[in-house]
Amino acid sequence: MIDIKSMLPDQLGVYLKELGQPAFRSKQIFQWLHRGVTSFDQMTDLPKALRETLKEQCYITAPIVERKQQSALDGTIKYLWRLRDGNCVETVLMRYQHGNTVCVSCQVGCNMGCKFCASTLGGKVRDLQPSEILDQIIFTQLDSGAEISNIVMMGIGEPLDNFDNVIQFLHLVNHPQGVNIGMRHISLSTCGLVKKIDKLAQLGLQLTLSVSLHAPDDETRSKLMPVNRAVGVDLLMDTCRRYFQQTGRRISYEYAMIDGVNDGDQQADLLVKLLRGQPGHVNLIPLNHVEESPLKPSRRVRQFQKRLESQGVTATVRRKLGGDIDASCGQLRRKHMQQDQLQPGKDEAL
Repeated sequence: MIDIKSMLPDQLGVYLKELGQPAFRSKQIFQWLHRGVTSFDQMTDLPKALRETLKEQCYITAPIVERKQQSALDGTIKYLWRLRDGNCVETVLMRYQHGNTVCVSCQVGCNMGCKFCASTLGGKVRDLQPSEILDQIIFTQLDSGAEISNIVMMGIGEPLDNFDNVIQFLHLVNHPQGVNIGMRHISLSTCGLVKKIDKLAQLGLQLTLSVSLHAPDDETRSKLMPVNRAVGVDLLMDTCRRYFQQTGRRISYEYAMIDGVNDGDQQADLLVKLLRGQPGHVNLIPLNHVEESPLKPSRRVRQFQKRLESQGVTATVRRKLGGDIDASCGQLRRKHMQQDQLQPGKDEAL
């Protein structure tokens, strides 16, 4: 069966030509899919014979809301979507003055093993298809009634570990006949897969690359992020410099503030030294507590920010949204799995 929503109009055109259909049908089908139809019968301007053929050969992805939490404090909505195979992923709708932002997942689980993240507990089950990432935008808009203007790929999973599907998603969501969200309104976060960062740079996309740095030295970063043992901070920063040189796009460095681990003055000074002369800024993130982790939120976020800024490094503190719901990425999914005791093969057993 063909995952028809993962196809761009020109790819749809090739497929439909094989069915003896005129070229304009690809635009019709593409637009229907991006409106969130869940069956081919809803595509009322297609001939019935074509709809029957599509039913036989293709399927339309359509996630189901398994759980939904809405913050009484700021209106943030966190969705737990159930996919067609029974696995679940999270999406978060965040409301800002400049527009509505959706944080999407790109994998079911994650293999990166970062110590402060609930998404990685239990490892990766599978990659999401381009359609399944796109669905998080389409169906969040439909359910909430909020028009999405910005996307951050900072949900469950490592985007560059699902490279081809993520790139296809980016082209789908950027397409003018579909959701049509500009690349400059999309931020992609990576823990630092250097070969994939170089590969991304070659594509010349005008998105914002966010690098999850979280520590300025190898000893601390390797304890927090196993990926650093194979990469190292120096190689990562060299790769970031190449990325800027090739794309001209400034990089955002994500830095989760962890009490007594990476929030000292010495680490602030090391971070300044690491970023000196490098275009970009530091996004300080107040840590969301994860029940299974001994790591605690820092009490020195503002002091750390001031120390960076006093030495010429631009640093912002991420606004904490959804404080009264399961804010940390992966927590809602994990709680759901534990409560329902899902069987292996449907979702990972824990």
